[in-house]
Formats: sequence, structure tokens, C-alpha cells
Amino acid sequence: MSKKLTTRGEDYSKWYNDLVVNADLAENSAVRGCMVIKPYGYAIWEKMQAELDRMFKETGHQNAYFPLFVPKSLFEAEEKNAEGFAKECAIVTHYRLKTDPNNPAKLIVDPEAKLEEELIVRPTSEAIIWNTFKGWVQSYRDLPLLINQWANVVRWEMRTRLFLRTSEFLWQEGHTAHETRAEAVAEAEKMNKVYAEFVENFMAIPVIQGTKSENERFAGAEETYCIEALMQDGKALQAGTSHFLGQNFAKAFDVKFASKEGGLEYVWATSWGVSTRLIGALIMTHSDDQGLVLPPSLAPIQVVIVPIYRGEEQLAQISEVANDLAAKLKASGVSVKYDDRDTYKPGWKFAQYELQGVPVRIAIGPKDLEKGSVELARRDTLSKEIVMYAEVVDRVKDLMIEIQENLFEKARNFRDENITEVNTIEEFKEVLKSKGGFISAHWDGTSETELKIKDKTKATIRCIPMGGKKEEGKCVLTGNPSAQRVLFAKAY
Repeated sequence: MSKKLTTRGEDYSKWYNDLVVNADLAENSAVRGCMVIKPYGYAIWEKMQAELDRMFKETGHQNAYFPLFVPKSLFEAEEKNAEGFAKECAIVTHYRLKTDPNNPAKLIVDPEAKLEEELIVRPTSEAIIWNTFKGWVQSYRDLPLLINQWANVVRWEMRTRLFLRTSEFLWQEGHTAHETRAEAVAEAEKMNKVYAEFVENFMAIPVIQGTKSENERFAGAEETYCIEALMQDGKALQAGTSHFLGQNFAKAFDVKFASKEGGLEYVWATSWGVSTRLIGALIMTHSDDQGLVLPPSLAPIQVVIVPIYRGEEQLAQISEVANDLAAKLKASGVSVKYDDRDTYKPGWKFAQYELQGVPVRIAIGPKDLEKGSVELARRDTLSKEIVMYAEVVDRVKDLMIEIQENLFEKARNFRDENITEVNTIEEFKEVLKSKGGFISAHWDGTSETELKIKDKTKATIRCIPMGGKKEEGKCVLTGNPSAQRVLFAKAY
């Protein structure tokens, strides 16, 4: 097994990085700020991708794919979006290299191969997609247009961390066009709820749904809906966003449709996305000092069977039972690995699968064969039980549900215990310093006050909770009237 992890209490950031690397999820690459997602980490992403893709298609969306490169003129068309991403853009200026005449072993940029127009490596795809939509939409009969793409994007980050913030990352981005404002708003709200359902039901992470303040809104959006989660170190993580774009992109790219009344109108738009940072959220919500803790719904391996034996004869007897059990579990819809490798001892295997967060481990030894039983160990509680062989399949199926629910309840209790109401900026600072978590406070609704609070505390407004109770109060900083508490936190 890999070296022992740093504990969360020692150094949370190092614990996280150690865990990502030692559990074989990802590693840094030769490209600054970019990561290699290893097979085990990618298997988690594939499970996320498959479930989200199913949910998108059930709500009427279709997948498409658009170019990685965006002509600079198109990128500039929607000013707020271009300005919002300008500092993170990677730019292609030339299309060819040539041999250096002074050093044949070296390649240099061919100055004669300069592009007529510079290309932006997409940080997001609104520009190229809306330029394409112009040719797809002519009439109200073409609406709604409900498109999603699975892709990579590049945002040239200065400070990176595996999964949470890398210069290139994988994501999906939905882009839709609608006949009316009301339809587009309903779409943006619906997709935010889809994200919340996925993160809570499949990732076992409780989230708070809300809207972003003007300062935190997506560049070019009229409204940004979000789901916010709380990590074990008391910092918030934005798990997904959905944007109502109004007619900003339709006007920038001249996307109009002939209405039922015979007029020519601009369409109404949304965009929405989640990325591989969800794997970071998964790690930081559930994992412990022993390693990953994965909810069964997203675990690449739900059950691992480890034989404990001496000699080939015992291994053969155990393997007969283990293979039969694995077949029965697979037939019941549970993913299983039987690890009969003789290159590692059982203790090493136990530690490795614990590190990788496999929800249930089954150990079978000679005494278990005699008794007709197996030992079940569950990763979330580190508890063990002896189960008769005939009852194993039913017990494992029950455990899949129990572990999923237990992880969600544990995370929800932690989240709820770490939402603190404050009424003064002094209380705000003290809670942030001593406890962290979400701080529920009154705010006067102005960008100026929000920026001042951020400057004083490093905390930002994570969301304005949807459906939150209306409560008259006074802003913690200015004392000006406030109609509702909002949630502040330090965030990833």
C-alpha cells in the first residue's frame, strides 16, 4: 500500500492531495496546471456522466459537440462574457512549427504561419454555440432548442489543485433557446433542481439551492442559480450552476425567430454546467483519515471479495465459493471484484480497498468455509459482521441502501450544525475564525457592501437561498434594511 496519509487535522490541504494521489484518482501532468485522471478516478467520472446524461435526456435534451477553438471576434461578441473570462484565456496565434536553422534538433514557431484571426481555446462555449444556433433557429417551430455537450475546457488558472481547480477540466455544458422569458427561466430553475437531485441522491451530498449575487453571477447572465455544498473543513464548494442568460447572447449573435404572430423576435437563453470538480466535492464531503469513502451509487467497485488462505488447495476451495458469490451479486446488479492475486497479502488488500473507498469488503477464509459464512466489512462505519452464505446477497443489497443513506445523513447533520446565524460583523468574524461553515447574515443587497465584507473577511455570498423565509433585519456591515438572510462562507 502507498504511504500513510496526512490526517485532516494535521493539514487538510495535504490530506486531500495525498488522498487523490494515493487512491489512484489523478496526478499532476507534464503540462503546468493540468492533471492526468487515472482509470479509478475516471471510472467515478464515468458513473457521474452516465447518470447525469440519463437525467438530461429524460428532460428532453440532446447531446452535440462543438469546436474547441473559438474565433476571437466571436468570443468578443458578448462583452460581459468576454470580459469575465479574458484573464483565463489560452490563445492560438500560429498553426505551424519549423526546424530552427541554428539548431536542427529544436522546433520554433513559423512566423509565416500566423493565423489571420487568433483562436481562443474555449473557457466556455456560449460564443461558438450561439453563432451556430443562428443557423438552427428560424421559426417558433424550432423552439425550444435543448442541447448539451460533454467536453473539456481551458481556464488558465494560476493556483491549481487536482479536480478542484485545474487549467483544463472535463465538464458538461447545456445551452438552450426558448420562445419566451418565462420558458427560459423555468428551464434554468429546472436544471438547477436536476443538479440538486443528482448531487443529493447519487453523491449523497446535501446542497442548498439558491441564486448568486450580482458580483458572483456568471459573466453575461441575468440570473445564476446554484447549488452549494459544505466541505468538512468548513469551506463551501459550488457544486453546480444554471444561468438565465436573457436575450444577451441572442442579441450578440442575432439569433431571431419568426413568432406565431408573424413578428421577428430574439430567443431567450440558458446555460448550465457541472464539472470534474464534483469528484473533489465527493472526496471532501465523505472521506476520512483512512482514505476515500464512496457512496455505493458512484463506487466503481461496490463489493470486493478477498480470499484468506494458505496454499493452492485452500485458494481453490475459496475461489469456488467466491466466484459463485460474485456471480450472484453481479446478477443482482452489484458490481464486484474478486481479488485472488497472489502478489499481495490480504492485509495489504484490505488497506488498499479501504483507501479506495470500496463500500463493502467480503473476506472468506478456511473457517468461513466450514461455517458457511463470510465476513462483511462496511467502509463508511468500519464495522464488521458475520453473515451466513445464503444471506449474503440480500444483506449486501440492503447495505448498498444503508450506506448511501448513512453518508447523506452524516453530511446533512454536519452541514446543518455548521450554519450559524449572526447579527453583527464582529460575530461574523468570530464565527468565521473559530468555526467556519455557512454564516447566515443580513445584507443590504448592494454590491459595494458585499465587496467590503469580502475585503474584511475573505468570505463571499455563496447563495441567496431559494424559498428562504423572509425576515426583516439590518445588514451586518452597514445597518441598512435587509429583507432576507443570505449565506456567506469562505469557498473553494
